[in-house]
Amino acid sequence: MSDITTADGVVRGYRGRRVLRWRSLPYAAPPVGDLRFRAPQPVAPWAGVREATAFGFAAMQHRAGARIGPRRYQPTNEDALTLNVVTPIEPSSAPRPVLVFIHGGGYLTGTSALGLYSGARLAVGGDVIVVSLNYRLGAFGYVDFGEFSTPERPFDSNLGLRDQVAALEWVQRNIAAFGGDPGNVTIFGESAGAHAVLSLLATPAAEGLFHRGIAQSPPADWGMSAEDGRAFARRCVDALGATPDTAAKALITAGANDIRRAVDKTSNKVLRERPGLFPIAPVVDGDYLPQSPIDAITSGAAHKVPLIIGTNRDEGTLFAKFADELPTTPGRLHALLTRDGGAELESRVVAAYPGYPDAKVAVRAGGDYVFWRPSVTVAAGHSRYAPTYSYRYDFAPRALRLAGVGATHATELIPVFGAANSPIGRAFTAAGGRRGMQSVTRQFQDNWLAFAKTGRPLPSWPAYTEDRRTTLIIDEITRLENDPDKAKRIAWQGIRVPTLI
Repeated sequence: MSDITTADGVVRGYRGRRVLRWRSLPYAAPPVGDLRFRAPQPVAPWAGVREATAFGFAAMQHRAGARIGPRRYQPTNEDALTLNVVTPIEPSSAPRPVLVFIHGGGYLTGTSALGLYSGARLAVGGDVIVVSLNYRLGAFGYVDFGEFSTPERPFDSNLGLRDQVAALEWVQRNIAAFGGDPGNVTIFGESAGAHAVLSLLATPAAEGLFHRGIAQSPPADWGMSAEDGRAFARRCVDALGATPDTAAKALITAGANDIRRAVDKTSNKVLRERPGLFPIAPVVDGDYLPQSPIDAITSGAAHKVPLIIGTNRDEGTLFAKFADELPTTPGRLHALLTRDGGAELESRVVAAYPGYPDAKVAVRAGGDYVFWRPSVTVAAGHSRYAPTYSYRYDFAPRALRLAGVGATHATELIPVFGAANSPIGRAFTAAGGRRGMQSVTRQFQDNWLAFAKTGRPLPSWPAYTEDRRTTLIIDEITRLENDPDKAKRIAWQGIRVPTLI
């Protein structure tokens, strides 16, 4: 057992293999009852010792999104504002750097309880502390119902983003008690979690709460304007069976799953109507989030901290096989490209993808549109104001090539977390590639840990600049390349994210 005194009370963790763990520590009050759709509030202090040896709830979502193992699902609940801490079991003579992981899942699904995210191998191998967190998702975290506020019952915006800030505030207050350095905090995330990293860069309330960021495959230009956010919220209220006059009461009294289903249904409809628009995302409300993350970063209004940003070579293949949210078909790409840019933009993009409209080429183009295209814009923009490092992950063991997905979305999480010997890691290399997995694991972990400790990756990885655009291509044999896929980068220039209204 390991007891730690936090600002809110004593918590008891447990000894794992080479690490100490504390699970489901509350960083904010449960957002239930009068706190539903409200900004996170302080935790009520407790007396005695709080057991922190088991996971509590995942945030509200479809049950499938909280899958944590074969036929194992974490229970979901609105009461899920918790985080986990992992430290090396050996004491340290100096405060350890802190890495805070934000999970992905399209702002709709996911949980910090997933075994892949445990952080134990990073903690031990790098002599660091790893924190992972839950935050409100979907209906409860990323829909702005503020239009339906009443004097007695307001509804706040950007709740998932506010939760992430509250978790970082908890780290500042408490991580020293666990042996961590609150003056050396790196946030990192994947997919929507990587977008959250960029959103935190653009959030004034997050200033000083972290000191560098790592964004793995961010859909970097996600975000809803205030007008689109209100329009989407109205449609969600309608799907809930309420009117503008009855919306406040419905949002207060309806069952959590009823609200979730109404919002999920509305989101899915928007994804079909507007290829390339993802309505479950932070809202540029002019207050908590003054600008979209990509606009804040490219204009120099974001926090000027060192940043690593990158994508995977085959981002779109995962979605083409297992989901249909992305514009990864010729029909959806045509609708996306001609909506604002007309035939000229479409012909320019098509020319940059030889073989189009072959289905596989369309998948590559759609994945590039969502992930790679805006990430390049962020890298260039942020590099004007702060040290920036760009990568592309190309490693695809034979099993993934045979499955037709290659170096697809989220596969870099295996080497980042050192999970080659986990069941999924072994499945990836069942047909060969163990040596390659070891190589890319070293590349990720050595660079990520060096960056977390010093603000710079290994000396072999130079900073990104607009004139050279040097990118680390992470593969079995890692190399540097200047301005990879330049013709595609140029072809995508000028395209805008769709709007709802």
